Amino acid sequence: MPTLKNAAGGPSAGPDVRDVVTGVIADIRANGDDAVRKYSAKFDNWSPESFRLSPQQIDEIVATVPSGVIDDIKTVQANVRTFAQHQRDSMHDFEVETQPGVHLGQKHLPIVASGAYVPGGRYPLTASAHMTVVTAKVAGVERVTACTPPLRGQIPPATIAALHLAGADEIFVLGGVQAVAAMALGTDSVGRVDLIAGPGNAYVAEAKRQLFGEVGIDLFAGPTEILIVADESADPFIVAVDLLSQAEHGPDSPAVLITTSSALAQRVIEHVEAILPGMPTNDMAGPAWRDHGEVHVVSSLDEAYALADTYASEHVQILTAEPRLALSAMRHYGALFLGEGTCVSYGDKAIGTNHVLPTRGAARYTGGLWVGKYLRTVTYQEVTSESASASLGELCGRAARVELFEGHARSGDVRAAKYGGAPLPWSPLASL
Repeated sequence: MPTLKNAAGGPSAGPDVRDVVTGVIADIRANGDDAVRKYSAKFDNWSPESFRLSPQQIDEIVATVPSGVIDDIKTVQANVRTFAQHQRDSMHDFEVETQPGVHLGQKHLPIVASGAYVPGGRYPLTASAHMTVVTAKVAGVERVTACTPPLRGQIPPATIAALHLAGADEIFVLGGVQAVAAMALGTDSVGRVDLIAGPGNAYVAEAKRQLFGEVGIDLFAGPTEILIVADESADPFIVAVDLLSQAEHGPDSPAVLITTSSALAQRVIEHVEAILPGMPTNDMAGPAWRDHGEVHVVSSLDEAYALADTYASEHVQILTAEPRLALSAMRHYGALFLGEGTCVSYGDKAIGTNHVLPTRGAARYTGGLWVGKYLRTVTYQEVTSESASASLGELCGRAARVELFEGHARSGDVRAAKYGGAPLPWSPLASL
């Protein structure tokens, strides 16, 4: 039976991971491509003549992918693109005249270059290509550099097809810390980017953490999480299947059920324990359920929603008679999945919303990856009225002197004096 403990938090990377990442970054900072090649050979046994795929190589690789897979990739990417475009359309540039002659404006400018990290190693994770490349392109990013590791020593065709169809401008078969550091720092062969997005293992996550500041990142990511709120109307078999759908991400992925029905709780546990032995990904899902699974029985849905909010979970699935009540009842989550017809796996693989979401309680202060992450919201100001500038100059002078910022005050003073406001309270000759 799963233990009853709060799994919303989680430890940061251990010292071994931190030390390895620190050393790799320092080496790549000093030695560029030579260090990248060294670590790719060491960690991935991968050292091709060029990590970057040529257009001809990409065409040849994509041609090997079954047409049905290509069609599905295009369909999913169309879903992601549609939702991202609606997000972009919701963000408006504007200019307002706040008082006569004072014009203030806001613009959303895309970053110039972004990096998309698509993990691999065990499985071809095409969905991350959709989320990190399509979204960036909808935002208007000029250059998207994509990196993905080899899959069991081979180029992953489906992932390359997904990256290409999503609109990646450069595709590198390169993984791990070496890929993240190369994109963040820039080398002779890998152009420096402004922001890196995409999930990865503990080493990738730690590399993003250490390089944050030199480069923007999407999120500080942890293990995938699922939390289900269910009442007596829920189907316990579906609840069990959905919990395990996310537990298979890794042995440290929390899978939490909060329910108002003790009978449902018991049935879910029984279904999970019956399903796990025959599950192909039991090596991941089994330990996740054993060590990070939780089942809570509460007295009311209000209590369920309140408890769920304390987790601020990445994925919150609502399996109740009236699932849309959660939209007003809950505040802390990465994404909500409402009703039996919806599941977290839709969000991960197909439906169109972005699956790069906050974990480890970060949903208390941030949302997930979206088109706005690739945009910089900037402002501009223009004062065209002399009387308005004079008035602002007097106000600026008073406000700045409260803070003892005499230089700021004088910038306001000179405009006030020039445009008909108060005369200078100080002598220009005194500063010569």
